[in-house]
Amino acid sequence: MSRIKRVLIVLGSVVTVVVLTIGGLFTWLWTGADVSTAGRVAFDEKLAIPPLAKSSVDKDGTRVFDLRMRAGTTEFKDGVKTPTWGFNGSYLGPTLRAARDEKVRVRIRNDLAETSTVHWHGMHLPARMDGGPHQMIASGAAWSPHWTVDQPAATLWYHPHPHGSTARHVARGLAGLFLVDDKESGRLPLPKRYGVDDLPLVVQDVRFDGAKLDTGRGFLRNVGFLGDRTMVNGTLNPYQEVHDAHIRLRLLNASTARTYAFGFPDGRAFSLIATDGGLLERPASMERVQLSPGERAEIVVRMRAGERVTLRSFPQDNYGDAWQRRFSGGDDTFDVLELRAADRLRPSPRLPAVLGGLEIPDGEEGAVRGRHFDLKRSGINGREMAMGRVDETVTRGTTEVWTVRNGNGMPHNFHVHDVQFRVLEVDGQKPPPALRGPKDTVFLPDGTTMRLALRFDGPADPETPYMYHCHLLYHEDEGMMGQFVVVEKGQRARIPAPHPTHARHAHGRG
Repeated sequence: MSRIKRVLIVLGSVVTVVVLTIGGLFTWLWTGADVSTAGRVAFDEKLAIPPLAKSSVDKDGTRVFDLRMRAGTTEFKDGVKTPTWGFNGSYLGPTLRAARDEKVRVRIRNDLAETSTVHWHGMHLPARMDGGPHQMIASGAAWSPHWTVDQPAATLWYHPHPHGSTARHVARGLAGLFLVDDKESGRLPLPKRYGVDDLPLVVQDVRFDGAKLDTGRGFLRNVGFLGDRTMVNGTLNPYQEVHDAHIRLRLLNASTARTYAFGFPDGRAFSLIATDGGLLERPASMERVQLSPGERAEIVVRMRAGERVTLRSFPQDNYGDAWQRRFSGGDDTFDVLELRAADRLRPSPRLPAVLGGLEIPDGEEGAVRGRHFDLKRSGINGREMAMGRVDETVTRGTTEVWTVRNGNGMPHNFHVHDVQFRVLEVDGQKPPPALRGPKDTVFLPDGTTMRLALRFDGPADPETPYMYHCHLLYHEDEGMMGQFVVVEKGQRARIPAPHPTHARHAHGRG
């Protein structure tokens, strides 16, 4: 009997040690999972402004840009050379700018040691020019997409889209802005001097492993890579001196997985004037704007002479349950950029009460059909991405309503190539002001359902698909993506077999 008692005592002790160890490990993981740089950023580096890309104009009026994808090194920290990729430089790329109705051509050369692509995120253009995974550019090869700009003024961007490798290519530095102008927005009294009172802000989270960029996905980080600090336009600890009362910030979330909630520590309101696809109908006053990967927003901030104000990303209460907030970045806080106002500021005109009209459907009237998209890491609607399979076929010139639902227990977002859509409902309710403008990407925390109105104006191409996918790029690379083609009435899709370089590699599932 005494022997059994001793065994029970030993077993009890072992169980107690195991429980305490597991409890201690969990406590350590939990308390160390959130990140905050609030109040700890030196803001000692002047913000780099991406240069406007040089261009030429052909005899037929086509504006021509040149982009080279190349490898190099970048000194994010003085004297420390980090291996990076960029367009026309070692990291990120120049800002392309063109006007509505203008013909453009971009001559791209891939000087990297591996195949990649260049996708025009948010641009309405033919499928063959889209730069998705069907338009691969081999190492040493060139590609010259061309199209006519046919959409309102907007802040768009370009980045690689190779199937299975998008996150890695974007994280290495391949990204840049593409600004579209039009006559209507040009007449509005908005800040519009690029790099002066109209600031492009490419926001990324990063983590360094010595001199290298660490892009590994951490333990329990099921959204993908999450960094421990941010940089803007490739600048760590950035500040920008401003000399005008109104400053326009063109915010792009170019991170691969992190979602931000931008605002200011003093609680000041700002005016949201534009979302992904262009201007809102009216400015919307708010204190926070949430952007998931790939989303853009244009805000106008009123400055006071002599002040310093920090652009901050705050914790997010709509990010899911406590577990998701803690381990997927929703609890994190980042000081992103310091704006330093001059002692005397140039006066800025009052923002217009009306900005413009949305060129997208405002309801279900005229919609020819509805579609449903269920978001899961294993695939959309239960199907993993397949290059040779058409998932949806839509008819040119029609409007559809897509219902997108995330019940996957983790955050996702949803991006559609080629079109800008209108958010009709969020969980059965009218969308908040930040979702009432033209959108091509929306954030869907767990348990969220959105209804979107999309119009497909072509051109039709039954052989070349566009993509829809989660823009948390780790999820996209795993296969959380589908394909649709736009056809004329009565046509059928006929996608040719994918090129061997498009073969999928097996990915594990969490």
